[in-house]
Amino acid sequence: MDDNMKPISNICIVAGARPNFIKVAPIVRAIAKAREEGSKMSCSLVYTGRADDPTLEQSLFDDLRIARPDVCLGVDCISLNELTGRVMGEFEAYLDAHATDVVIVVDDLASTMAVAIVTKKRGVRLAHLVAGTRSFDITMPKEINRLVIDGLSDLLFTAGSGACTVVSREGADLSQVYMVGNILMDTLRFNHERLCRPAIVDEIGLTDGRYIVFTLNRRALMADRENLRRMLGAMLAAAGDVPVVAPLRGEARRVVEELLPEGAGGFHLSGPLSYLEFGWLAAHACGVVTDSGNVAEEATFNGVPCITLNSYTEHAETVTVGSNVLVGEDAARLGEAVGDMVGGRWKKCGLPDRWDGRTADRIIRILSL
Repeated sequence: MDDNMKPISNICIVAGARPNFIKVAPIVRAIAKAREEGSKMSCSLVYTGRADDPTLEQSLFDDLRIARPDVCLGVDCISLNELTGRVMGEFEAYLDAHATDVVIVVDDLASTMAVAIVTKKRGVRLAHLVAGTRSFDITMPKEINRLVIDGLSDLLFTAGSGACTVVSREGADLSQVYMVGNILMDTLRFNHERLCRPAIVDEIGLTDGRYIVFTLNRRALMADRENLRRMLGAMLAAAGDVPVVAPLRGEARRVVEELLPEGAGGFHLSGPLSYLEFGWLAAHACGVVTDSGNVAEEATFNGVPCITLNSYTEHAETVTVGSNVLVGEDAARLGEAVGDMVGGRWKKCGLPDRWDGRTADRIIRILSL
């Protein structure tokens, strides 16, 4: 029997950063459910970083209803090339010690690419979750990661038809490509009734549907301080008397505090929120301003207007079907979009195909074939 046709029982799921856990949690839960129903599938959750990573607070795993990683590779460094090499060495050692039939990697990090390379060199079946996402900007390190990971993968799990077209055009065989839907929707549906109203809502007297949530994470955006200052000013001016709430951490918080214009009383910085708290805050806002693709996808699911501070999105469905609008890094366009947001002048939007919360079930069925 061909190695790729052997029944799958030992699955390794690899996460390289905090957002990855939100995407793989539904698969971990689906495998546990399958085992309860008699399946021989089992999974090991591997984190490429440190066990004591401060971004992996226990509340994250409690919210997602999964256990902490079974194995942490312990790699933590700034240089992407050094990180890639160290993850490759540590993951090879992991495969030496653990029987593995398939490795599932998610998204487009350097650590994800490193795991993908080692997996294929060892002849282990490789599956890529959220395959086919592209910026079409080859100068971006993550774009190179995406091309390498998709090129190596035996199974490409895509979120939409556009991503299927991308990987097919790049040479993937149709038998390798599965449009399973957006895995983030599984987590949102699972937690819909468990979202927690954060304390900041009452502390500053927010009214449902009458505040904006602002998030910031992209380093390139924070690097151009003067332009970011203009963007913050334009956003606040257009928001008027509508408060802006920013649950920021680390460097993003420090940069925004430094650049806020004087008298920005309507801007409220908060500490980081738990996953369920942020989910509640974003779902009850009149709109979201973000540079995060994940936050934009969640806004589409919730039908909440979203402005993305980028000129592209890896998930075009959030723009063509969903509630997302791209303004790039243009302060004037941002101000106009925020004016439309608070004025109730937003486009009609819907839910893209297969963003239905059943992605993990589809993946498990495919792996069971």
